[in-house]
This record gives sequence, structure tokens and C-alpha cells, in this order.
Amino acid sequence: MATEVTLPALGESVTEGTVTRWLKQVGDQIAVDEPLLEVSTDKVDTEIPSPVAGTLVEIRANEDDTVEVGAVLAVVGENGEVPAGGDAPAQESAPAAEEQAAPAEAQAAPAQE
Repeated sequence: MATEVTLPALGESVTEGTVTRWLKQVGDQIAVDEPLLEVSTDKVDTEIPSPVAGTLVEIRANEDDTVEVGAVLAVVGENGEVPAGGDAPAQESAPAAEEQAAPAEAQAAPAQE
């Protein structure tokens, strides 16, 4: 199961941070607490560690992006999990299933009259 990496609160009055550099790339294997990226705020420059071990499957905040505390920076999946692009076919099949269900409901409606 994938885990979202969010920007933690880095100080009492810090509300946002800027991604200064990614230390890992999509597809890289990472360990728990291994630094993923560097973030800069008006008060501190720090590294954001991975909360779990696995594979970096998606980067959602690019370098030089300013993000709010709590915003999702990246997604870490289980070892061997494919990057986000690999999920696209599964997502496309869901609407197709809904479209197939809709005609079945339409056919059932006249039978109730």
C-alpha cells in the first residue's frame, strides 16, 4: 500500500516550505528515515525523511515549488511497486465498469413499470 509523504510542521509559525532539492528519484529504493528531499523555509533548511521503506513511486512537488504544511510531496510504495504511470490502465477500467452498469439499470427501470 502506498504512503504519502507530507510536509511536516517545521516550526510554530512556519506555514509553508520550498522544495530546494530532491535527493531521490522516482523508482529509487529507500529505507525508513532516509532523506528524500531538502526543504527551505524562512526559519530553517532541512531534509525530509521517508516515513516508510519502499520505492519512490511519485513526486508531487517539484524543485522550487512552495507548498503548505501538510501538502503531499511524494508517494512511497512497497518494494517493487511500479511508478504512478503504471496505475493508469486500472483507473481507466473503473469508468468502463460504471458505463456497463448504467445500461443494465436503464433496462431494469422499464420492467418495474
